[in-house]
Amino acid sequence: MAAAIETVLNRLREVVGDEGVLADRNELVAYECDGLPIAKGVPTAVVFPTDTGQVAECVRVLAKLGVPIVPRGSGTGLTGGCVVFGGGVIVSTSRMTRIESIDLANRVAVVGAGVRNLALNEAVAARGTPMGATEGGWLRFSPDPSSQSASTIGGNAATNAGGINTLKYGVTTSHVLGVEVVLADGAVVRTGGGLCDGVGADLTGLLCGSEGTLGIITRVWCRLTAGPRHFRTVYAEFGCMREACQTVSDVVASGVVPTSMEIMDGQMIGVIEQAFGYGFSAGAGALLLIEIDGVEAVLDEQLESVVRICGANGAEGVRHCADAQERAELWRVRKRAFGAIGRISRSYCTQDACVPRSKLPEAIEAITAIGGRYGLKVTHIFHAGDGNVHPILLFDEDDADDVQRVLAASEAILEYCVSIGGTITGEHGVGVEKLHLMEKMFNSATMAAFGDIKAAFDPDGCINDGKLIPSDRIRIELKGVTGMNVPGGAG
Repeated sequence: MAAAIETVLNRLREVVGDEGVLADRNELVAYECDGLPIAKGVPTAVVFPTDTGQVAECVRVLAKLGVPIVPRGSGTGLTGGCVVFGGGVIVSTSRMTRIESIDLANRVAVVGAGVRNLALNEAVAARGTPMGATEGGWLRFSPDPSSQSASTIGGNAATNAGGINTLKYGVTTSHVLGVEVVLADGAVVRTGGGLCDGVGADLTGLLCGSEGTLGIITRVWCRLTAGPRHFRTVYAEFGCMREACQTVSDVVASGVVPTSMEIMDGQMIGVIEQAFGYGFSAGAGALLLIEIDGVEAVLDEQLESVVRICGANGAEGVRHCADAQERAELWRVRKRAFGAIGRISRSYCTQDACVPRSKLPEAIEAITAIGGRYGLKVTHIFHAGDGNVHPILLFDEDDADDVQRVLAASEAILEYCVSIGGTITGEHGVGVEKLHLMEKMFNSATMAAFGDIKAAFDPDGCINDGKLIPSDRIRIELKGVTGMNVPGGAG
């Protein structure tokens, strides 16, 4: 770093106080990675501003001293996007937890970047609803990532998070009306917000999904939408994954658009059943969870169509959730699935890609085969409705050969998904994990345009450089050093 560490720390303490700066090595280890355990780097310090003004002043201090800046929310990302490589300071928005306003009449909530996704919906629910009984049951912030109990709204916006409701209700950017963002020079910019949505260039859309490379999101104007009052939730058990995957395409092709369609393979069914005892059949080869919502008068007809298609594809049984409690428990089990993987593997890497829905049957088989070629076991649980696959590669992060096989297999899986018309990410983003694969999707002119955008917002590469968009200043090579589970080089 360009400045001495003590100088940096003292200047930051002047902004946020002693309690707002973390510099003890033993405590900093907690910030060495996000949900991708392979990519690790310990920051020089972590600073915890509590409002936009403090974020802006911290950025000005760090930029003036030549210290790299990495934004971080709650650290639930899965691509190394909020990790410091080669030295730098994390600016954490996790203490910016104020829900500033909830405007039910205009369906807008204004929140600090550190407000948890679930906390916002709990606060909205506590306010009641202005709607009539025929219109809907409540207002909500519709994005529903599996990590919503921990993930923050600022992080959701920065990564354009997806989730279980994506098939019908869309990703985070569809529900963000505006953001407040601190740029690399400390300037504070507000885009859209409230009833101003749609005026001028779509800077909100540009910043959502930019993964903290263009600035630090500090405040979000959230669109609140009517939550459905009526649901039908079922799960169908199949003998194999191909049957379950084919059912997904057939249901959507029939004209029914479910809220959610989630698939898990036989191994994952066993893990979940061992952990939670929900009542799944231990011998099932695959499970397809389907939920539809909307107007009560048409749901039974849609459900009959769904059940009929499941049967035509060989479903061995279709079970209905009898009441709200059973439905809630089913979704609770689904959202806790990843935590149960520790029962079968010391470490795991959750990959993320999208494939055309019609190609799901062969894609899952091909992805499993790729894992096998690298000597890795692969299990599956994913958002099947929009083709967002999440193969889970099981390994031991302390085994150097295992780590290298995971990295190589992940690259092969993503290249395969692109080759059949898919993408290198469905919802987790690019971060550092997939940076080297951006050129597999975009031509040189497009990559240059990405670089121009980065330069316009952050000409000196102060904020999250080397993530999402390739950088000339910092290069992070996860496969650079055999036998290490940290980046091979940064500088």
